Amino acid sequence: MPKRKKLTHSTTQLAGPHSVSTLRKKNLIPSPERVNGKRGGAPENPDVSSKPSGLTNLELKRYQRQMLLEGWDVKGQEMLKKSCVFIAGAGGLGSPVAIYLAAAGVGRLRICDYDTLEVSNLNRQILHTHTRIGKYKALSAKITLKKINPHVDVEAFFEKIDEKSVSKLVGDATLIVDCMDNFPTRYILNDFAVRKGLVLVHGSIWGLEGRLTTIRFPQTPCFACIFPDSPPSGVFPVAGVTPGVIGCLQATEVIKYLVGIGENLYNKLLVYNGKNMSFQQLKVRPDPECPVCSKLR
Repeated sequence: MPKRKKLTHSTTQLAGPHSVSTLRKKNLIPSPERVNGKRGGAPENPDVSSKPSGLTNLELKRYQRQMLLEGWDVKGQEMLKKSCVFIAGAGGLGSPVAIYLAAAGVGRLRICDYDTLEVSNLNRQILHTHTRIGKYKALSAKITLKKINPHVDVEAFFEKIDEKSVSKLVGDATLIVDCMDNFPTRYILNDFAVRKGLVLVHGSIWGLEGRLTTIRFPQTPCFACIFPDSPPSGVFPVAGVTPGVIGCLQATEVIKYLVGIGENLYNKLLVYNGKNMSFQQLKVRPDPECPVCSKLR
């Protein structure tokens, strides 16, 4: 058989947004310099680290790959660091949401769940381990998140979200992530978000299917416009990968909104079907007779 030619491409020969030259132009890796007449001796810190910012050198290094994204940059990372997000639920959806928001460098996470961990949760609730059975999920979540990113401030709350407690629990968060598994609590979060003008990122799952939308009243319909009726309560089937998919997409919506890049799912409902690996976007509109938001438009 003829010998195959050996490919000898170097990273400096690659073109595109991830080429070495592009990284150097963005000051996210140092340019080689001559020291004592020899090539090498790059400065200890890239130029970006010396620019005034609210980020430490360690944080600049930690987040440099995501700061390469167009429109993100140091300013976008600073926006994440200054942000506070309320995550309602530390279960199947709340796990990937919290993990990726912490990994991305969102400055403060307020995570609430009044349930304790059960062994049947472990097929999907990846914030937790079998060694924490019986512990409050919110506290277990805090332990995990601080290990993932010690730069993030995590506040854990283990009390039920209701009309009386929602304001205290959401606190000064500018965005709510709905990771709940019951509609009564979802309606409470929606009512509060509409009244306070907060963005609400909704995600829900069933079996191998999931739904996602971003609500920003009055620009979009509220949750009650889209889902006017609550489904029957009860234990429903769920494959662990499904909340993983939808939770990651929820985290993506949060990050895009906070950084100010891309387009959010306004006035759209994303429907995911894991059985045939399909995604659909359905248009949604405000309900002129919605009991929550119609009189406030």
